[in-house]
Amino acid sequence: MNHLVSILLPVYNGATYLRECLDSMLRQSYQDFELIIIDDGSRDESARIIQSVNDDRIRFYRQENRGLAATLNRAIALSRGEYLARQDQDDMSLPDRLGKQLRYLAAHPQCGLVGTWAEIVSGTDKTGRVHQHAAEDYCLKFDLLFDNPFVHSSVMLRKVAVEGVGMYSTDPFRQPPEDFELWSRLSRKWDVANIPEVLHIYREIPTSMSRDGVSPFRNRVIEISVENLECLVGDIAVGSAIHDLAALNHAAYLRVSSHARWRDISRLVIDAADRLAGVCNGSHSVLRERAEAQLAEIKPHYHRFRNGRGVRRYIKGISGAVGRLVPGWR
Repeated sequence: MNHLVSILLPVYNGATYLRECLDSMLRQSYQDFELIIIDDGSRDESARIIQSVNDDRIRFYRQENRGLAATLNRAIALSRGEYLARQDQDDMSLPDRLGKQLRYLAAHPQCGLVGTWAEIVSGTDKTGRVHQHAAEDYCLKFDLLFDNPFVHSSVMLRKVAVEGVGMYSTDPFRQPPEDFELWSRLSRKWDVANIPEVLHIYREIPTSMSRDGVSPFRNRVIEISVENLECLVGDIAVGSAIHDLAALNHAAYLRVSSHARWRDISRLVIDAADRLAGVCNGSHSVLRERAEAQLAEIKPHYHRFRNGRGVRRYIKGISGAVGRLVPGWR
């Protein structure tokens, strides 16, 4: 192999784990890469750490804060490689990651995106958990109907594929999740895959985004899920079934219509699996099993919605969120 890989590493106040991250990339067994680092307005020691590393493969840029999606698009525009590898400032890649992903893409010219499994750590502590998402194209395209089955900082992308679908969206109503949004568009034109091997270490960092009550992030995930479902089965969906399915999958009970019916929702999930089996030439039995597993996860939410407990919990979450924003509110 003799392909230049462009590693895209946006940095924002990432000093804590940045040196570990850089070391993991510079020690890759595949060495023909450029490491494009963009400091997106950091106010910590990130720039000093980067400048202390002497490696001519590093291309370092600084800018006023633009946000992740815009910074990634700038890195793509600066890149010279045929392939784009993502890396986050908190995470680490195992030595064979780039080489194995590059070999996969070279052997599968219709694949535009390949991720890997990832070990999960919390701070510096091992959790014993692993992101083990599906590997096959047709299973991943089924999973993309509902959520994101890729670890963003583990993926390698074919540059022509990313450019062909318009790169990362900077529309504030579509990101974050900028990764789920891009993978959704890309998967409609290209195959996608995960290498079923732990080649990455993903670090969990506490965030301010709530999964209870008001959550703009969750609402955007639901909207992307609706788009993906409509793209695949919109012509055969009944009434509001697509919106109800996407909302129930993420326990957004206030977004579920009062006339939601389990029969319509379950039929829709099965129809989606059947259609993907034909479109992607995937295993019909495997997709049916995946559909049944998805329904098993959604069904408790449907029952909570029907008996009102889910709605009450959701309203309680909203009240808590407002209380945190407005002290003294009751």
